[in-house]
Amino acid sequence: MPEKIELQKFVDELPIPNILSPKRQVNNNSYYEVTMKEFSQKLHRDLEPTRLWGYDGTFPGPTFEVMENETVFVKWINDLPNKHFLPVDTTIHGSEITLPEGRSVVHLHGGRTPAHSDGYPEAWFTRNFEQTGPLFEREIYSYPNIERATTLWYHDHTVGITRLNVYAGLAGFYLIRDMHEQSLNLPKGNYEIPLLIVDRSFNPDGSLYYPSTSDPNNKSLPHPSLVPPFDADTILVNGKVYPFLKVEPRKYRFRFLNASNSRILTLKMDSGQPFYQIGTDGGLLDRTVKINEFIMGSAERVDVIIDFSQYYGQTVTLKNVTKSTSPETTDVMQFRVTVPLKSPDSSSLPYYLGDINRLPRSMAKRTRDLTLVRTKDQYGRSLNLLDGKMWMDRISERIEVNTIEIWRIINLVDDDPHPIHIHLVDFQILDRQPFDVSQYQKNGKLVFTGPPTPPNPYEVGLKDTVQTPFGYVTSIIARFGPFTGRYVWHCHMLEHEDLEMMRPIEVFKAQDWRKK
Repeated sequence: MPEKIELQKFVDELPIPNILSPKRQVNNNSYYEVTMKEFSQKLHRDLEPTRLWGYDGTFPGPTFEVMENETVFVKWINDLPNKHFLPVDTTIHGSEITLPEGRSVVHLHGGRTPAHSDGYPEAWFTRNFEQTGPLFEREIYSYPNIERATTLWYHDHTVGITRLNVYAGLAGFYLIRDMHEQSLNLPKGNYEIPLLIVDRSFNPDGSLYYPSTSDPNNKSLPHPSLVPPFDADTILVNGKVYPFLKVEPRKYRFRFLNASNSRILTLKMDSGQPFYQIGTDGGLLDRTVKINEFIMGSAERVDVIIDFSQYYGQTVTLKNVTKSTSPETTDVMQFRVTVPLKSPDSSSLPYYLGDINRLPRSMAKRTRDLTLVRTKDQYGRSLNLLDGKMWMDRISERIEVNTIEIWRIINLVDDDPHPIHIHLVDFQILDRQPFDVSQYQKNGKLVFTGPPTPPNPYEVGLKDTVQTPFGYVTSIIARFGPFTGRYVWHCHMLEHEDLEMMRPIEVFKAQDWRKK
């Protein structure tokens, strides 16, 4: 680890990412161009500008704001250097020494997107599209935005180096709006704020620190060597270290995103005041949920309203109370309720938010049992696998389009709950049920040791990423569609994802399958 830098907290104001404007707009079609580039940005008052990679030269990248059913075309332009400034492990599949380091591909996380525009990990490209990956299809992506109003985000998804590209800064918000959401009279404009939370470590000169090995004394490891999930020692929100936000004594809407490589966040206000949760990964809940804290794995989103009307003149700190957290990362940001009310707060805090079309278990065409297991690679490094398979093994999850499946994710790996993300779909969490791990490892039989527990109140809605604790079967249900093609599912701890904890999915039409 680098020399520990003591950075004073709450000295920088929270930045709000810019809203991206389309280059062209005709009827219900919009065209954007976004350039990935290297730049320097000041992340704390007392740090020198930090070298980063980002979309349109900012971290976070600019925010997309689009309407439901608006067709959005994006030309993602790679203007990154040929060499990475973070340590590239060339022993990882898809990251061999023969491949360019400045490659990238963009995934709209949570988007129901055609396969050609999903950001498949092997659809990467370099500057001016001079080199492309084996599954590269097109220069301009299309997003139909057929989801309900929701909080999505976009980030790098390049096979073998996703952890490095995201850590370098390649992430931003993508918000879909619809008429129903607008009818609810939620806080909006200056009173609706996205919060992208990450952890980072810094060298004394202000540059990003990312470890090049997990054990400098182990000569059998390659150099550089991928580390296990890396929790850095400093929290940033919207690209600032421990920022503050001046607020009025009224209701605000905050869209939380945990965009850390692997860190788990448990968020709570030190004032003890509640969050009024209105949405999750896949949009609005059916009813508002009052909660005092919530847990977010990597890539999860939580949409809340916070009411500061009774706190004028006070300072409130957003805390991370995850048990395994270090003292430095218990603070996230500060709210200063010091701005006089500019006008009466006429926004609403509705109880009923709308209907969610829930899928009953009886509609499932198939139930799949899929394990999370751990072994060792050829260097003795921890290797986490989905159902015991490597990325290049034959596709085992082939699903007929628009059919409903239950996936039972059986976690045999004794550590933090893996955040499992499935592309293309929104799913619902059915339950989690403890089982006898040793019995399963002996004979493959599931022997449950307790009753199933329903999802947490803040998970009751549509999701695309789910926490899967050790010793539990986590059951989810999803309809796979409406598009066909090759997608992926993976752990969203990015170090795990880069080292084989990702698998392809094939969604097919029945007649196409028969032709094969």
